Amino acid sequence: MADTAMLRKPSDVTDDVLLNLYTEMVRLRVFDRRCVRLQRAGRIGTYPPLEGQEACQVASTLALRRQDFVVPTYRDYGAMMVHGVPMEHILMYWNGRAEGCEIPDDVNVFPIAVPIATQLPHAAGLAWAAKLRGIDQVALGFFGDGASSEGDFHEALNFAGVFQIPVIFFCENNQYAISVPFRRQTATQTIAEKAAAYGVRGVRVNGQDALEVYRAVRSAVEQAAAGGGPTLIEALTYRYGAHTTSDDPSKYRDPSEADAWRERDPIVQLRQSLVSWGLWDDEAETELLERLESEVTAAVARMEALGPPNPDHLFDCVYAELSPHLERQRRALRAELKDWEGTDQ
Repeated sequence: MADTAMLRKPSDVTDDVLLNLYTEMVRLRVFDRRCVRLQRAGRIGTYPPLEGQEACQVASTLALRRQDFVVPTYRDYGAMMVHGVPMEHILMYWNGRAEGCEIPDDVNVFPIAVPIATQLPHAAGLAWAAKLRGIDQVALGFFGDGASSEGDFHEALNFAGVFQIPVIFFCENNQYAISVPFRRQTATQTIAEKAAAYGVRGVRVNGQDALEVYRAVRSAVEQAAAGGGPTLIEALTYRYGAHTTSDDPSKYRDPSEADAWRERDPIVQLRQSLVSWGLWDDEAETELLERLESEVTAAVARMEALGPPNPDHLFDCVYAELSPHLERQRRALRAELKDWEGTDQ
């Protein structure tokens, strides 16, 4: 059932925004499910599903302005796409290609961060730089509940509070840090309350409600842009599937738990509301799904048409200047590949 707050058409959000929220959320789900199938077929590598967290990623990013920065984790490729990263770049990344780390020049998105919480000081640094340069720019750093156990989280929050920089720390509290449940992460009842220790505003929202997320981030952007400092937003959500395609969630949680969260699915809730407001119907749904399936198929085809990756990327994309031992390794690899190419395959 949809939340009662979603049944009344909002007066502070335009129809275009409502429809864009829904379209982008469905787009992520179609993309996500295709990626899981691609991984199972051996066409991409290990992949972290995001299904269930679409409202968090879409609504938070759509509340940003074009000049604002998105600083993602490995599961926030959805937010990256919403903010302008081409879909095929995300596919390249999970296909192990260095090209997947390349961000278009006119898109304010950091590359994916796999180490836990390391992206939060980056977000703080971006915001600090914007403040020093007098630029109207806000940075939004995503993180999971498990990241609150890392020192980078506390350092970033402390820095943000001391210098009152224009940054938003957005926690997608999906209840698990791989297999560790939230109750084992922290003795506090919430992540949001941790903000008080650093002089930062803390907000907790329903991460299954796209409008609630959108309003919270929009308010945080307005505050930061006006010089009001940082905000920590905790969005309660859930990942329906595994931590990654290498994980087995049945080892650490009851399947009925995910079923209970699916009853509050963010896409279903928003669709029910759009229908009740006269903004959506079955015909529009069919057309959208057909268009999105074609879009994802075309992106997969572009990714797979690239041919073999450049082996030099193993070396070129690590250090600005290679050390002598890495130079030797690169020469040895080139020689071995040359010999291999000269043999009968």
